Amino acid sequence: MSRVRLWAAMALLLLLIPAALWAGPGIQVTPLARDGRVLVTFRLNDEFGEDLRSAIHSGMPITFVYDIELKRSSAMWLDRTIAAATVMATVRYDNLTRRYHVTLKEDGRIERADTVDREDAAREMLTSFDKLPLFNTGLLERNAEYYLRVRAHTMPRNAAFVWPWERGIAGLAKFTFIQ
Repeated sequence: MSRVRLWAAMALLLLLIPAALWAGPGIQVTPLARDGRVLVTFRLNDEFGEDLRSAIHSGMPITFVYDIELKRSSAMWLDRTIAAATVMATVRYDNLTRRYHVTLKEDGRIERADTVDREDAAREMLTSFDKLPLFNTGLLERNAEYYLRVRAHTMPRNAAFVWPWERGIAGLAKFTFIQ
């Protein structure tokens, strides 16, 4: 009888744990092959924690690093990486002017630098990217399945602050290249 109660208690516990604890933070990824390029849209689904906000408001530059890989699945061996890119979004808060300076780099090249007054606008620039032309479709075979994997982490990693996703988080999206 005690074994039945133990199983019932475990089942009840699993039902009571909120779904948010299981899901955790993630990245929503959407690929689109058009005009000879693979356009990548991705969004970080996590809200800024108080520690991250404090780090930004201290004036220390914080960088969000997104490693994007275009891969092809393999049934016999490890998945093959077709191409890779890195997108970095850095924010620096100026305590005197109370403005956010945000810089976007793609593979080391500065693509955009903006200054905004509102925290929500800076957050959007750090965590949401729309149709970045990161990869060439000339690398892809017709009617083959591919996937994009986006991994994210923040820098500096060795700061005294507790980052919301220290080990990094990832998002994945599969697509079939048809031309």
